[in-house]
Amino acid sequence: MIGVIATSVLFTSLSFYFYQAFFSPNTLVDSDAPALLKISQDANFKQVSDSLIQKGIVNDLVTFSFVAKIMDYQEAVKPGLYKINPKMSNRELVRLLRSGQQTPVNITFNNVRTKRDLAEKITRNLEIETDDFLEILEDSAYAAKFGLKEETVLSLFIPNTYEVYWNVTAVDLFDRMYKEHNRFWTEERKAKAAKLGMDPTEVSTLASIVQAETAKADERPKVAGVYINRLKRNMPLQADPTLIFAIGDFEIKRVLNVHKEIESPYNTYKYTGLPPGPINLPDISALEAVLNPQNHSYLYFCAKEDFSGYHAFATNLKDHMINARRYQQALNAARIFN
Repeated sequence: MIGVIATSVLFTSLSFYFYQAFFSPNTLVDSDAPALLKISQDANFKQVSDSLIQKGIVNDLVTFSFVAKIMDYQEAVKPGLYKINPKMSNRELVRLLRSGQQTPVNITFNNVRTKRDLAEKITRNLEIETDDFLEILEDSAYAAKFGLKEETVLSLFIPNTYEVYWNVTAVDLFDRMYKEHNRFWTEERKAKAAKLGMDPTEVSTLASIVQAETAKADERPKVAGVYINRLKRNMPLQADPTLIFAIGDFEIKRVLNVHKEIESPYNTYKYTGLPPGPINLPDISALEAVLNPQNHSYLYFCAKEDFSGYHAFATNLKDHMINARRYQQALNAARIFN
């Protein structure tokens, strides 16, 4: 009888322990807000356990480890970013981590001038190191796989907000951006580009100049129309932003004659046609402006003297010089000399 009672007590105790270990709340027990757990590519179970304790996610590490062992998770750690809800049981937590069902993160990149700018912004919320992604951006052989050159690779990226997994690789992210690029370039948009005598890369190049010239989205089709008019007449684009890009000094506020003498294929004062590639990462507004330019006869424009960000347009050099003189006088009055 004593043996039966002892066995019964032991069985009841073990059953209670198993139930508690598997089904009692053990995550964020004193919180109502979820937490994010990052598991790196080469993490082992010990590192996962340490993170759970350090972040205050798990209340009882012993029962979590016990359940993880029973459910074969300790040898099957899967990397990624996981959203841990409050008061999950060990069973629920292990099932989540073992499933590999990550929580995606948003990546957003805009106002990009250089490849390094892009690499820093696109990897900001990801496990990828900035330099690893930059290395791919600067790899001409890799760009060639997508029909691009080192000078045109930025045209592959369409600024927007995208959902990706935190532990996406640099190569997989690049491939994802290629798919988004193809999704943007519909047959309708390709037809519009062809009507202008351009391909998507050339549209991106011109759009980058338009974007650099004006931050006013409503003015961009008008600016695009000026450049298209000049291209049709084989006139140099004479775009100041291309000189700034060639010089590499984005702090320049006033382009001078000395800047126009720089020897570079991006010097659109010296060379007709488009430069070798985009001078920044044009957003969708700039791309659409080039694809849908305003039809007019303007060949010149310069910033308005009121510093509103808008421009004064002219159909001839004489009127343009009058507009330019007004703006130069405003710069002098504001003591902006370089």
